[in-house]
Amino acid sequence: MKFIKTSLMACVLWAAVAAHAEKVTIAAAADLKFAMDEIVTTFKKANVADEVAVVYGSSGNFNTQIQQGAPLDLFFSADIAYPRELAKAGLAASEVKPYAVGRIVLWSATMDASKMTLASLADAKITRIAIANPKHAPYGKRAEEALRAIGVWDKVEPKLVYGENIAQTAQYVQTGNAQVGVLALSLALSAELASKGGYWLIPDNLHSPLEQGFVITRQAGAKALAKRFAEHMGSPAARAVMTKYGFVRPGEVAGK
Repeated sequence: MKFIKTSLMACVLWAAVAAHAEKVTIAAAADLKFAMDEIVTTFKKANVADEVAVVYGSSGNFNTQIQQGAPLDLFFSADIAYPRELAKAGLAASEVKPYAVGRIVLWSATMDASKMTLASLADAKITRIAIANPKHAPYGKRAEEALRAIGVWDKVEPKLVYGENIAQTAQYVQTGNAQVGVLALSLALSAELASKGGYWLIPDNLHSPLEQGFVITRQAGAKALAKRFAEHMGSPAARAVMTKYGFVRPGEVAGK
């Protein structure tokens, strides 16, 4: 009888927890793929009943989708300008919060990228180079800025293969559809890529800062789970994961 009562009480408690469970959908820039997966896993340990779904893509596309009413609760952009645009349009339920500064690298699975520079991309032996589409992907914009800064854009442009986002760009290089690519350092440091190729860190002074920020969207203004996750991003555990993947915390100076 005692066992039955205990079981019934457990069922009642679980039902109560389930009744208050929430779900949020996070739109995250593709450079966050590995870092965000780890952060969500840690967050879930303290929020077992809640559901956190993450979709990855280009920041520019997500910005457009949210403006058109897409059911996205938090937006982590690789360019802080996009969430600021949403806030200005009245589509945010929180202040725009900077969470990191990204960095770009040359990466290759078939060449020793660690011994290359951007000038190497003008070599006739290199015929296909992958970058994210500069029209809507912040990493692509910074890649173009860096290539223009050293004066090789005109020579390199005919060789370019454009990824829809930085993750697809990495796939092009991994699969051999491009010999080398300009990728996010966070992807180059992931176990998936680190075991298959090397990288060369592109100097920060060749492009505008990749200041990244996030916002809770207007539609998630009443969701306590969205606010809890936003707070979790400032926790020591989340910050440690971001550092692990090469992101520079706002206000810090990037290492060499």
